Amino acid sequence: MITPQCLREAPLFAGLDEALLGAVAAESADVRLNAGEYLIREGDSVAFFVLLEGELDVTKDVAGETQAVDTYGPGDSFGELPLLLGTSATVDLRARTPVRVMRVDGQDFMALLRYSDTLAGTVLSNMTRRVKNLQRVVLDAPAAVTLLVGSADDLHCFGLRDFLSRNQVVFRWLDPGTPTLACEIPTGVEAGPLPAVVLPDGEVLVRPSVRDLAPRVGLQVEPTLEEYDVVIVGGGPAGLAAAVYGASEGLCTLLIEKEAPGGQAGTSSRIENYLGFPTGLSGGELSARALRQARRFGAEVVTTREVAALTPGPDAHEVQLDGGTRVRARSVVLTMGVSWRALPLSGTERFVGRGVWYGAARTEAPGTRGKDVYLIGGGNSAGQAAMFFSNYARRVSLLIRAPHVEKGMSQYLIDQLRAKANVRICECCEVTALHGDSHLRGLTVHHSDTGEDEHVETDSLFVLIGADARTDWLGGVVLRDERGYVCSGLDLAPQGAWPLARDPFPLETSVPGVFVAGDVRRGSVKRVASSVGEGSMSIALVHQFLALAEQAGGQTTTA
Repeated sequence: MITPQCLREAPLFAGLDEALLGAVAAESADVRLNAGEYLIREGDSVAFFVLLEGELDVTKDVAGETQAVDTYGPGDSFGELPLLLGTSATVDLRARTPVRVMRVDGQDFMALLRYSDTLAGTVLSNMTRRVKNLQRVVLDAPAAVTLLVGSADDLHCFGLRDFLSRNQVVFRWLDPGTPTLACEIPTGVEAGPLPAVVLPDGEVLVRPSVRDLAPRVGLQVEPTLEEYDVVIVGGGPAGLAAAVYGASEGLCTLLIEKEAPGGQAGTSSRIENYLGFPTGLSGGELSARALRQARRFGAEVVTTREVAALTPGPDAHEVQLDGGTRVRARSVVLTMGVSWRALPLSGTERFVGRGVWYGAARTEAPGTRGKDVYLIGGGNSAGQAAMFFSNYARRVSLLIRAPHVEKGMSQYLIDQLRAKANVRICECCEVTALHGDSHLRGLTVHHSDTGEDEHVETDSLFVLIGADARTDWLGGVVLRDERGYVCSGLDLAPQGAWPLARDPFPLETSVPGVFVAGDVRRGSVKRVASSVGEGSMSIALVHQFLALAEQAGGQTTTA
């Protein structure tokens, strides 16, 4: 336990009277770590600390590389920077040796500052030094950034750009058609076939596929084991939650994602009604944090791979990936989510990436600067995108087929949109034609309330008109409804699709040991929070299933 004697040995507390030392000691936690353990990870909530014994390494991730910031020794205090600025931890703190740390909660720390001007002066001096250290590390770190060179109208370049950004790979896109950027293109690259990727070591990849590019930028594309306790198919919010809970609870966990972790939610420019984030966060930020959590707990995350088939077995199921790779899974969680519904107009596909985009990734926002932008959709995703693009575009028009926007959008978003001077909500509107040659140049908008057609000029259309399940690869392996959504739990009884004497678990499909969570589940609530909850819940059910299987001698299909 922390005692006043411990505090007297720390320079920070010199001059404090015995009564205050006793009060501080009584309110402080005595934290002990072994060498190699983390006291704080970047992004964590923080407190104020005084290092009593041992040494701590201070590091920060900069452009994907770990940079040393400082080393703390006995008597050093820290944590004041995020507490005073109201932020989360900005660095990682890891024990170099066995350490003992005094932890003071934020409110008690603030009370200390108010009590002693001398202590407050020391803390503020330390804060200034921390800011300078962070500035030095961030600005002086070597610029090991991947370069993508290609035209905005090149679909291959668009695909690579979307892949890199959604997988949180730090890169710069240099368009030869932009004079201010063209001068930064390495010599000889522009003259060759484009798009090209210039890796930090100078190697040039000419027109690479995402599968070829992925391992070169540090992404895992192959499973490392032949068998896992749980294989999760799909890396949206439900899949990421399942990976975090599965790995953290000791299950050998594999997550397979064909495009990028985050799924459809990962393309959302702003999520403001997610519990615990009062100022909101983007889908990309949520996905990045969840992905770091999953990997930190030891989950394997394989990208650019698609599951081609699922074959049930008596003691394990076989999951086959495209390319023929097979892994055994004692349990499976299906979290494929849904895919954006295509705009049902002739010629739409030739404009994708050339003026027409599905979803609303944050990376597309700078390209809308000063333009008239149109969005189709009446749900929260469309409203969030309209709010975000309004910070860049000259005008944002939200086209909604329904007569009232309240039918599909949360009221808080409607209120925000109506308060934006450069946002129009256009009800009873439907796009009936796209115009342009190699790039989108305009739209025909039909007004169902008046029967009139309007031609508008624009080169930016974002489509957010709902989504569909893409589960054809499952064939007849698990029961699905007429729209492709996977049935589970109580949905199985009317179909007579459950093979065992015991009742299925709530998220269990017609194949024992195969669970489903998130948007792809029949009857799910299409919200990020509910998907995260189902993904977490699926792991609790997996534990129960595996316990039953062990009692039955390893048979996954036992009654």
